[in-house]
Amino acid sequence: MISPLDLTHSNYIQQKMDMKTKPKGSLGKLEALAKQLVLIYAQGIGERSLSSMQFAIKEPSISVFAGDHGIAKEGVSIAPSEVTGQMVANFASGGAAICVLARQLGWHLNVVDCGILTPVPMSNVVDSRLGTITAPFHQRCAMSLAQVEAGFVSAKRLVESDIQRGSNLFAFGEMGIGNTTSAAAIFSAMSGLPPSQTVGQGTGVCQEVVDKKQRLVEQALAKHKLDSTKPEEVLLSVGGFEIVHIVGAILAAAEAKKPVVIDGYIATAAAILAIAMEPHCKQYMIFAHCSNEQGHRKMLDYLEVEPLLHLDMRLGEGSGAALALPIIQSSLAIYNEMASFSDAQVTQVVK
Repeated sequence: MISPLDLTHSNYIQQKMDMKTKPKGSLGKLEALAKQLVLIYAQGIGERSLSSMQFAIKEPSISVFAGDHGIAKEGVSIAPSEVTGQMVANFASGGAAICVLARQLGWHLNVVDCGILTPVPMSNVVDSRLGTITAPFHQRCAMSLAQVEAGFVSAKRLVESDIQRGSNLFAFGEMGIGNTTSAAAIFSAMSGLPPSQTVGQGTGVCQEVVDKKQRLVEQALAKHKLDSTKPEEVLLSVGGFEIVHIVGAILAAAEAKKPVVIDGYIATAAAILAIAMEPHCKQYMIFAHCSNEQGHRKMLDYLEVEPLLHLDMRLGEGSGAALALPIIQSSLAIYNEMASFSDAQVTQVVK
């Protein structure tokens, strides 16, 4: 069970932000972000202690979960499923975009094999395999309930390990050929939107392949008759092994009262499922960016959230979430270090 945020300090935090040497609200989303973060980190702290405390991001952790999808055999991507394993090796070797960003920005990076066709025999790849590949979900359920439950347990174990290492901020990325089709099926099942509004180009496929993806999602929705009030059934019917892990990791981080940075299209599909399972976990989420994938803007609108960035990205891997870290750190620095009108002896102008 995930507890709702205790909002006892909400007015105090807002007043402290309003009294900084700036016009009220002039730092826009940075102010709302700082308030959200301080509320999360101040859980259980008395106001007298809060007034003298400073808050910082410590050992931020980003995990890239990889899984292969049976639906990829239908030709929904420009790449074959074997590329998932090749990219996992690239992550482990430090050559992918997320590796570059993690090094540049200071993220601790976990690479997790959730179930890919060919395991990567590298010591820095975490083995959390739920299978080799999911079933083609337009024909039968992608996985079993037992696999979903095992993925949740493993994801929670990974989050708890990073918390013991000192992490107080989490982000989750993914790799899996075919997973934009899975995410579109999840979003259609949960929102009721037709596949024509949720299916996009993914890796950059042509319109003919987009049409095929839409037909496959339509077939899956008709076959499974999914109910948005039963998110676990949606997940096992049309999800992916890596998406299972992201959902489980989001829930585990929120249960531990740690903020979670949500990446792009696939990660937001996982967030939709997590919120349906545990509504209070949404209070711990920071939405990093609006992807260029068709449907992501609709996902964000569905959740009634605004992302921090608009960079026309559609890579995945957690790349958008990684880029949000300096903004998150800056919001806390403003809260901690910016002088108040009285501290700076600046006349406060009230309109």
